[in-house]
Amino acid sequence: MNPVSTTRIEQILDQQIGVARDLAASLEAERDALTGTSAAPLSENTARKLHLLGQLEQLEHERRRLFEESGYSQPRDDAHPAGTPLPVAQRWNSLRGLMIQCRKANETNGLILKLKQGQVHQLLGILRGAPSITYGPGGQTFAAAIRPLARA
Repeated sequence: MNPVSTTRIEQILDQQIGVARDLAASLEAERDALTGTSAAPLSENTARKLHLLGQLEQLEHERRRLFEESGYSQPRDDAHPAGTPLPVAQRWNSLRGLMIQCRKANETNGLILKLKQGQVHQLLGILRGAPSITYGPGGQTFAAAIRPLARA
């Protein structure tokens, strides 16, 4: 591979790392919005997150193309690309670590969202007068119909 191609791969990886850092920050802001009381930051952050994911996808296509043209093997999820210069391998490992961090943050946000949705469905059920699960003195559960709050 010629030095210009290696330099271009390093530049693309540096750009991917920058976007991945922005995505990690966006996911953290999303988590804060999910645990907060206002929905406005959440919708704003969703648009930013989608934009960053689009950037990552474009950069990934470019990186794959450059690797193919250079003759380097495409990296696997668990290792840096075989035969690449050390600066490329280091950047790849950094990017990989950031993307793992982003995946975990996204999964956490998904769990928070799922819990919030469950709470909303539970509250809607109470408003509609659906049977709710309650606990007796011995810890046993039973369904009790309650009068809809909407008619109260």
